[in-house]
Amino acid sequence: MANEIIGREREIEILKTCTESNKAEFIAVYGRRRIGKTFLVKQFYGDCFDFYTSGIYQGTRRDQLALFNKQLNKYATSVYPVPNTWFEAFDQLEHYISNLNKEKVILFFDELPWMDVPRSKFLQALESFWNMFASTRSNLKLIVCGSATTWMMSKLVGNKGGLYNRLTCSIKLEAFTLQETESYLKHAGMRWTRQQIVDCYMVTGGTPYYLSMLRKDKSVYQNIDDLFFGVNAPLRTEYTFLFRSLFNDSSNYRNVVNLLAKRGQGMTRSEIRDALKMADGGLLTEILHNLCSCDFVRRYSGFGKKERDVMYQLCDLYILFYLRFVAGASQNDEHAWSNMIDNPARRAWSGYAFEQVCFTHVKQLKQALGISGILSNVCSWRSRSDGSKAQIDMVIDRRDQVINLCEMKYSLTPYEIKKDYYQHLLERLELFRSETKTRKALMLTIVASSGIKQNAYSGSIPKVITLDDLFQ
Repeated sequence: MANEIIGREREIEILKTCTESNKAEFIAVYGRRRIGKTFLVKQFYGDCFDFYTSGIYQGTRRDQLALFNKQLNKYATSVYPVPNTWFEAFDQLEHYISNLNKEKVILFFDELPWMDVPRSKFLQALESFWNMFASTRSNLKLIVCGSATTWMMSKLVGNKGGLYNRLTCSIKLEAFTLQETESYLKHAGMRWTRQQIVDCYMVTGGTPYYLSMLRKDKSVYQNIDDLFFGVNAPLRTEYTFLFRSLFNDSSNYRNVVNLLAKRGQGMTRSEIRDALKMADGGLLTEILHNLCSCDFVRRYSGFGKKERDVMYQLCDLYILFYLRFVAGASQNDEHAWSNMIDNPARRAWSGYAFEQVCFTHVKQLKQALGISGILSNVCSWRSRSDGSKAQIDMVIDRRDQVINLCEMKYSLTPYEIKKDYYQHLLERLELFRSETKTRKALMLTIVASSGIKQNAYSGSIPKVITLDDLFQ
């Protein structure tokens, strides 16, 4: 089991514990499309299932039942007719399982949400199968996967009907960390520097499927050119399908995402509503909730702000890159990314993308600060002063009466702190103290991709975090 799986130690341990338990297990694995859910399950079990089937994208009820029947007949010694309903399909599955004499019976349903075609009564049949049959068999392990995170969350994880509290385990699979990305690339034969790995991460977001497309005989920039700008570039068309496969009303979701892509620091719900001229109802709330569940959007509060001031910020690195440089761009330059090295737009994007990398590695940041065990709240801050545009992208408000005010700096060489910038940092620190009225100690913290250059002001920064810290 677990052969050739990079990272995923926690998830592997969960699957191992559930598989070896002496009770029936109903395991849901969900997460963003292309994140590696199917790969994890298949690799862990060595593709040795007693029954495996998958939903069909935009398939009809008849299509779904026909594939289910085809798969069942592959495993069974009997030949079952194509069922007319999902209740019949699960009756056949029960009959097949009842005739198995095995220590463990492993069932795997992939892309489960696609099976739930409107008016098909799939979910009711699944409820009946689990409650009346599967849950009573201590050797049975049912694993289900789904990229439609909102369906998985509402219909399974948060089910209020017949499957309420029936899941024995849920695993939300997330993107690789920088450390896992580095391990994956080394395993694939790519001996890139950590700076190059971060450059790759800021485009792919640590999404395993995207990483699997990289070629070891090409540089980072050449790979990005091939994936996004070359002839038949595979990730140029990924964006549209990504939304269509997850959301029924994908156009409304894309409208919100496209808007947030233009507002780097994020927007409040009311600002999004007004900008898109949407009705003040539940639709926008549902869209924002679903985008957050899929890890496309980050929901965060400003320091000392109330619930109504919650901000929504686009944080999916693939989407950020696509909307900034690929959507609507000319397809004439197959080497567009390699030719943009000194482009100001690319430099601005790099700084913002690096900030998002830091937000996805807060655990590593806290470890580098030596505060892993200290309760803390991570937020941001924006000045209320008229005419002031002062803001702090990351504020770590600690229980031990210290607040880290973090600045993120992306550069290919050590960042130089000059006199005017250092003075700017001090002024912003005092503005933060004045507006927030905090009595906690304030600690300037710089997260610099290449460290900082030693000079008269570098020693005045209490804490500097580098790429090596983020790779822990």
